[in-house]
Amino acid sequence: MVTAGPAPRHGPLLSAPRRLLARVRDVMAGTDAADKRLDEVVRIIASDMVAEVCSIYVRRAGEVLELFATQGLKPNAVHQTRLKFGEGIVGDIAIKARAFALAEAQEHPNFAYRPETGEEIYHSMMGVPVLRGGRVVGVIAVQNRTQRNYTDEEIETLQTVAMVLAELIAGGDLFRITDGTDIDPETVRPVRLEGLMLNPGIGMGQAVLHVSDFHIEELVGDDPDIERGRLVNAFAEMHGSLDELLADEALAEGGEHRDVLETYRLIAEDAGWLKRIEDAIDTGLTAEAAVQRVQNDIRARMAKVTDPYLRERVHDLDDLARRLLLHLMGDGAIAGGRELPDQAILVARNLGPAELLDYDSEKLAGVILEEGSPSSHVAIIAHALDIPVIGQTRDVLRQVDDGDVIVVDAENAQAYIRPGADVVEAFENSVRNASKQKVKFAELIDQPAKTVDGVAISLCINAGLMIDLKHLSEWDADGVGLFRTEIPFMARSKLLGVDEQTRLYTQVLDQAAGRPVIFRTLDIGGDKVLPHWGGTDGENPAMGWRAIRVSLDRPALLRQQLRALIRSAAGRELDVMFPMVAEVAEFDAARALVDKELARESGRGGVMPSKVSVGAMLEVPSLAFQLPALLAKVDFLSVGSNDLMQFLFAQDRGDARMAGRYDVLSPIVLKFLQTVVEHCDGAEVPLSLCGEMAGRPLEAMALLGLGFRRISMSPASLGPVKAMVRSLPVAPLSAFVRGLFDLPQHSVRAEFQEFAETHGVQI
Repeated sequence: MVTAGPAPRHGPLLSAPRRLLARVRDVMAGTDAADKRLDEVVRIIASDMVAEVCSIYVRRAGEVLELFATQGLKPNAVHQTRLKFGEGIVGDIAIKARAFALAEAQEHPNFAYRPETGEEIYHSMMGVPVLRGGRVVGVIAVQNRTQRNYTDEEIETLQTVAMVLAELIAGGDLFRITDGTDIDPETVRPVRLEGLMLNPGIGMGQAVLHVSDFHIEELVGDDPDIERGRLVNAFAEMHGSLDELLADEALAEGGEHRDVLETYRLIAEDAGWLKRIEDAIDTGLTAEAAVQRVQNDIRARMAKVTDPYLRERVHDLDDLARRLLLHLMGDGAIAGGRELPDQAILVARNLGPAELLDYDSEKLAGVILEEGSPSSHVAIIAHALDIPVIGQTRDVLRQVDDGDVIVVDAENAQAYIRPGADVVEAFENSVRNASKQKVKFAELIDQPAKTVDGVAISLCINAGLMIDLKHLSEWDADGVGLFRTEIPFMARSKLLGVDEQTRLYTQVLDQAAGRPVIFRTLDIGGDKVLPHWGGTDGENPAMGWRAIRVSLDRPALLRQQLRALIRSAAGRELDVMFPMVAEVAEFDAARALVDKELARESGRGGVMPSKVSVGAMLEVPSLAFQLPALLAKVDFLSVGSNDLMQFLFAQDRGDARMAGRYDVLSPIVLKFLQTVVEHCDGAEVPLSLCGEMAGRPLEAMALLGLGFRRISMSPASLGPVKAMVRSLPVAPLSAFVRGLFDLPQHSVRAEFQEFAETHGVQI
């Protein structure tokens, strides 16, 4: 590798390089199209470096370098000449990420002659990699006809120019100038990663890697008293910065996100954690080394823990340890405090709740995590800030570098890394269409959800956070068809007592302002473990000890929740629903606890609800065989489509290999749901469906054809589903659906799509 020695900082020697850099920066800051700026850059470099040729190669997907601009080579070679990493001298520069300076390039063993370039007349060559976040994103090369010994200063100058050029390449605009003609599709296709949606939305921006590791040079401390003093001061500074985060206006309103941050603040005050660090200092370590040692011990001990709540505590401690180290090492600029691009995609292994708040939320277009879960603290904070988040994205840190362009499609739980022009264009079209649709849907807010033939449909929202309830009035929803009461429990560090639950449920009913709210009792167990919970996941947690099974085995937990619900509804209607009921006997046992708590509240002279309705969720197929007996006992029934489909097809919805294997729009599902509708209609029991099926216009259309008149969905789906409802003639759809029950097909999705197109239904 040719290494440039230190250049003097005075005299005429550096005047030319500085002038070159200034000219290149001026061009980069210009408003011309990216390809025009690139053409001007190669002209300037060739002129200032007295070279007959200057060429810029840009990395495409698949480790391919494509000639994007040249001064001196044949113009027709642009976008035609491509070299793989390791191919030719340019490919060697890229794969080794080092500069080359050759007086006679054609004698180099890796010289690769490309006739379309006309470079055979040039002998000398100097090239440097264009680096962005440690990753090679291109190569700059200059060539001369005569043999020339390039100096270290010239190499250093070209490397400095390459740093500036990296910004233009990372911006993604260059990839808009080709249409893919004569380019191998395999070399330009984007890298697509799949994960799990933690918070919905779409966004595009430049990757910002969240760095949380530190290199501590001084491990041994000479004076423990001094080190303890430094630790105490750093603790005080850290708490001051946390207080500032809690005062953030974006999070001023109460809710689960606020509780998360308060809990995080309490963890930071944990005297036991501080004592362990002080003990480590007493062994002879510096304060920094002591923090790192304690945190390494915690990670090692917790490495095999699968309990999501405990894993979340480890992430919180990682976040706090990192903050403490930043204050100890005198680095006032927390990673998130650095200037972000206007549209940034934050990429991390995991994040603590306050770590996300270190970044300017106005500039965050999305977050991608290698770990994370829907109930993680960072997901709750992101929900409050309306930032799209994808979690469980395997190997994302290995495949992304700072500055890479990323498209985050959290709606479909996928991300495109260094996307091609087609993906960028599709994203921009999606954003434009979404904006247009949002305006269009907003016009429907005051319009009734009624079909073209006059059938009224009740559209409700699913909720689990206080912040969700604002959508009731925003979209004029009819009520909350499913309030997930376990979410507030999972956002806190301890079990909620009766008084705390009462305040929470009262707030929910107040926010609903008279609209009905159906409270689902705790659906815990499986992958939803509460603090201090001693349960185990089991081999098949979704079908294990969870939901009503836990509630009946631990009746005190359910009775406390029912007590709080009854008190919160004082003078108002109360709707309670039990999840995962597999047989009538389970509903009877749970209903008996409701009656006991009603009698208890009446006996203590409390203000009783004006009306109490108790229902069940149909999620386990076995319950369908006892529907006549069940419907004689329940006040209402709600189909939980997510779990029902999982159990109906024996399909683990957490297994990526099973994704899309079965279709909810299959004759099997339609016939099953039709049976449920007929039983409920016959017994005059109100029926609803909540789940993903209700939130997709085509699937929701099928539900209306089956006879459902009340469906509940995520707030974001209300607009599209209402537009579908108001364009639907339900009478011909009902007749159409009856003809699909006995078909042998895997799916009848195409048939529904054809119906929608024929009848002008907006899907």
